[in-house]
Amino acid sequence: MLPHHWDAVKTIYEQGIATGNATFQTAAPSWQEWDAAHAAQPRLIAVENEIILGWAAITPVSGRCVYAGVGEVSVYIADHARGKGIGKQLLHELITASEENNYWTLQAGIFPENGASLAIHRSCGFRTIGIRERIGRMNDQWRDTVLLERRSTRIGL
Repeated sequence: MLPHHWDAVKTIYEQGIATGNATFQTAAPSWQEWDAAHAAQPRLIAVENEIILGWAAITPVSGRCVYAGVGEVSVYIADHARGKGIGKQLLHELITASEENNYWTLQAGIFPENGASLAIHRSCGFRTIGIRERIGRMNDQWRDTVLLERRSTRIGL
């Protein structure tokens, strides 16, 4: 993913936001805000016929050096491309690229209502750590998230 992809990436992010089950965010940030919050590598896009169908990236979980290899994953798929295996492919590629960039732990916080995302993550080796009950408020309602984690098998754990 490069800066010139941002318009398409932002549109896909906004489609995820509109579902109400993808993120606590209520609006997509500017490119500068998004860029500052996410790790420089890996950042991936899925493209077919020059159309971006989805994206995946990692956000560091902490600025502390002891957590340098721990990141939170984001995977978003365009409305018209969902259900075609693109999310699973992106997540698999993100895992591979994360290990090449020295990540030893990936985590995801997913709304329990987002069954497709939970299934994709579990199929890629994520395990449920627990339920974070009433972890945040959205639209005046408390929401839970399922905390999932995947440990690298390639980086000496």
